[in-house]
Amino acid sequence: MKSYICAIGTANPSVLIPQMQVAQFMANALNFDSAETRKLMALYRASGIEQRFSVLDDFNNQNGDYTFFPNTPDLEPFPTVKRRMDAYKQHALQLSVAAINDCLVHIPEVTLSSITHLITVSCTGMYAPGLDIEILEELHLPTTIQRTAINFMGCYAAFNGLKVADAFCKANPLARVLVVCTEICTIHFQKHRETDHLISNALFGDGAAAVLVQARPTESTCLRMESFHCDLVPAGKKEMAWHISDFGFEMTLSSYVPEMIKKGIRQLASNLLANLDVNFTEINLFAIHPGGRKILECIEMELGITRHENRFAYDILKNFGNMSSATVLFVLKALIESVGPEHEGAPVLSFAFGPGLTLESMLLKVQHV
Repeated sequence: MKSYICAIGTANPSVLIPQMQVAQFMANALNFDSAETRKLMALYRASGIEQRFSVLDDFNNQNGDYTFFPNTPDLEPFPTVKRRMDAYKQHALQLSVAAINDCLVHIPEVTLSSITHLITVSCTGMYAPGLDIEILEELHLPTTIQRTAINFMGCYAAFNGLKVADAFCKANPLARVLVVCTEICTIHFQKHRETDHLISNALFGDGAAAVLVQARPTESTCLRMESFHCDLVPAGKKEMAWHISDFGFEMTLSSYVPEMIKKGIRQLASNLLANLDVNFTEINLFAIHPGGRKILECIEMELGITRHENRFAYDILKNFGNMSSATVLFVLKALIESVGPEHEGAPVLSFAFGPGLTLESMLLKVQHV
């Protein structure tokens, strides 16, 4: 029995921030001199990102008009974890519901009352009673719905949400599973000068994605989930990490990460395809998590794929940045919207990466109705 991604919806906050505006905000916040500012601007220009979305107006404002950060020269006292979790709770529900509505509008035959399972995924905020219960109450979902929360796994967590949904559908052919990935990354800006933090601040934006998974296709283009494969590169444990500090969640993202992914990506793909009737040379549809421009380029070099074949990842990176777990679902949505009847049965290879260093892979096939 196979399960199907039947629809994907996405949502972003209303605040759009040009990438170079974020760079100027960071330079001001870090009190950089002119030479340091030039280097920071170069880093932001090289990111492949033109704009991002945030729940915070502050990134577009001048010091004196901030509503989240203190209106002081050094932004002190810096926002605490509580202040940031309050912001997460304030915005997460609205963003999640917008993504769910965008998902279900594509499949009108699926009603909210028919949803049997709800899986929430996030690494940028937590509270209890949590986002899952708030979604249930806001959308008047059945109180008997089975709820699962996947927290703090980072950028690859959507794969775990899809794996759980796949298992639910295989156990119950009548299951209708809603997977909701909601990430509000920009509330975790860290005021550090280390390169790792500068890179992190240059990449992340806010967004949510919702996916409807069930054991039968709907009357629309679906993606049939064929197989998953996960691997761990323990040598990269310190190169990508996500820790809770007194002043927010701190991302460690080393410049060595792209090369470490490059070293493991070929074997990851080989292991995924080993027991399937698909040869890598048959694949020309890719949905790769755009963790950063260098990561995409390293994967292309190692696997011998073109930038055009990887265009969906670049488009999402350019227009949204890295939205942690939600990002690969944005990429998959863009891919679904591009395929037609001529792609019936075409394989789709998808990757995502996160702390550990964790490498996730998934093979899907297009089912066009």
